[in-house]
Amino acid sequence: QHELGAVFDITCDCEDGAHAGAEADHARMAAGVIMSEDNRFGRVGPRVQTVDHPAFEATVDVVIGRAGPRLPYLMIPKPRHLQDLERAIEVVDEASQRHGLDREVPLHTLVETPGALRDAMAMAAHPRVHSLSFGLMDYVSAHRGAIPQSAMTAKGQFEHPLVLRAKLEIAAACHTYGKTPSHCVVTEFKHLAALQEAATKACRQLGYTRMWSIHPDQIRPIVDAFSPT
Repeated sequence: QHELGAVFDITCDCEDGAHAGAEADHARMAAGVIMSEDNRFGRVGPRVQTVDHPAFEATVDVVIGRAGPRLPYLMIPKPRHLQDLERAIEVVDEASQRHGLDREVPLHTLVETPGALRDAMAMAAHPRVHSLSFGLMDYVSAHRGAIPQSAMTAKGQFEHPLVLRAKLEIAAACHTYGKTPSHCVVTEFKHLAALQEAATKACRQLGYTRMWSIHPDQIRPIVDAFSPT
């Protein structure tokens, strides 16, 4: 990010990245990164736990209490429906009020379940939501074997009808309400040609304007694919 500038965000993972029982320590570490001098562009944000996780409220309290003024967004994973997202917003706003934060924290959310996909249009319509991301792995897992593992590959995720439908509905919902659709990861991070092809398809064919990376080597190909031509 220091080399390329603020052309991509960095998300500190307080969900899958935190050891069970050490969620508070992990949240404090993430808040420290957000508040550090290394965060030159103010584009580092946290992904917290799911709204039904025992550590959710505590993690939200830590990141807002310690890093609230510098939060560009807060990522909400795996809402099962609109009500989960609305509950998350209540918790975020309560923490903001408790810590005297004088602004509303922008929210991003991951569409990773069939219920969230059903409510994607309503989520995109919510004024607090700035972006919807597609969570491929958990979306496939939520179908309990009905979608094969091949649908999670760089090629297969653009071919399986249920996965392609999800991507299109998320992009359509975002563009309906002027929000940012963010495409899912490609796990074949050593095969940059496959990544480049996937990123180009996501941008040029499906209407996505951002894309997740899971390895530093993926960043430049994604940025190149999403740059204006």
